[in-house]
Amino acid sequence: MPNWNEPTRIDCSECAMARTSACDDCVVSFIVSREPGEAVVVDADAERALRALGDSGLVPRLRHRSRTG
Repeated sequence: MPNWNEPTRIDCSECAMARTSACDDCVVSFIVSREPGEAVVVDADAERALRALGDSGLVPRLRHRSRTG
């Protein structure tokens, strides 16, 4: 369960789903145009908004899963 008081750091190089078909419609890939190796930091308010959009089917749900647990 995420700690809502801390920002969520999403680093594609740490995602267990990296380089799979999940990246094709990943909400992070869709929203952020980034350079390889750059982390994407989403604050708690933005994470709640993305979760609500995903839960309602308006954007793909976040699939990031940390390899380290």
